[in-house]
Amino acid sequence: MEGIHGWQVISVFGILFWILISSFLKLTQKIRSITQPWVTQQVINETPFILQIQGAQHGFLDALFSTLSCVVSVPFYTAFLPLLFWSGHGKLGRQMTLLMAICDYIGNVIKDLVSAPRPSCPPIRRVTATEDEKENALEYGFSSSHTLNTVCLSGYLVHYVLDYINYTDGFLILIGVAIACLFVGLIGFGRIYLGMHSPVDVIGGLIIGLVILRIWLMVHHHVDQFIVSGHNVTSYWATLSLLLLFAYPTPEFPTPSFEYHTAFNGVALGIVSGVQQTYLQFHHENVPRLFTPQLTLGLYMRRMAIGIPTILVVKLCSKNLSKWVLPVVCNTLGIPIRSSSYIPAITVKTADKKNDTKRQPGYLNKVLLFPQDSYDVDTGIRFLQYAGLAWSVVDLVPSLFPHLGC
Repeated sequence: MEGIHGWQVISVFGILFWILISSFLKLTQKIRSITQPWVTQQVINETPFILQIQGAQHGFLDALFSTLSCVVSVPFYTAFLPLLFWSGHGKLGRQMTLLMAICDYIGNVIKDLVSAPRPSCPPIRRVTATEDEKENALEYGFSSSHTLNTVCLSGYLVHYVLDYINYTDGFLILIGVAIACLFVGLIGFGRIYLGMHSPVDVIGGLIIGLVILRIWLMVHHHVDQFIVSGHNVTSYWATLSLLLLFAYPTPEFPTPSFEYHTAFNGVALGIVSGVQQTYLQFHHENVPRLFTPQLTLGLYMRRMAIGIPTILVVKLCSKNLSKWVLPVVCNTLGIPIRSSSYIPAITVKTADKKNDTKRQPGYLNKVLLFPQDSYDVDTGIRFLQYAGLAWSVVDLVPSLFPHLGC
């Protein structure tokens, strides 16, 4: 293993130290005891304001804001990001993937750390037009992930487009920023109108998103340079991904937030490892790009017709392989496991464990593997299946294109 940088060692041991100190000092509970009452009171106080907004209820507004919520959801980005890589905009795909992973992690950590409720329904009318929205409604409210993600991704997209076309005209920049602000405003207002969030959630997501975007614009070139030409990229990112799973705070009650993070954490690892291995072949800056003579729209459609079924097959294979391999590995290492949904045959043997099947273990238990706890093997399965899917997007599928004439 060559060229281990000091910042890699510091970041890994820094996260380990945080996991241990958080467990010993019970920092999650202490932070929650300070933030949760204040946010909860704000949600209660803002209920009349939400009802006033919902007084303008109309079928068109329901459809509009529900559609916008789907467009900025994690499943949508998961489906959309492969198209960026196959269109020749690999750098944009890498940056959007990693930024989305960061936003998803920080947003969900804050949700489960604070564990503040969404607006009470009733009296608030909550519109959940899709299954994804119904699952989102099971999460805690603060902060609004949709607002946070929209701020970061739309802001970075404007930055990338203006940089790509080398425009320095102030008027054009103003138009780009205005469009991004309008989109963010519609998303934030829509989350309140749909009864999914209070204003405090949206404002929190906006502020956190702006902070993340500002930091990302300062470091994204360094991160990209590390991915495409650094040393120990895959091993470092795999270690980082594993530690971030363990560093996730335990919520007051179980929510789907940890599952969402696990999936996109796997996506980030798959993209990073795949790009690092195949950058010079498929993802360098001189690859053909969409709407050029080398990559026409018809050719791009053929890529989509080949790529989408392929990554879905890889996802299914990764899931089934993980369901077979992970239990064997855990049993061999003596790690007690359970499965909440993927492997019904795995059951927790003791009554106490049955009562805890849906609880996420604390920091210290996760790291030290205390024998009295069992670990949900579904977390590893979910992580590996999405890592396999993402790897196929940037490695397997691009390697098929030349052989299939696209």
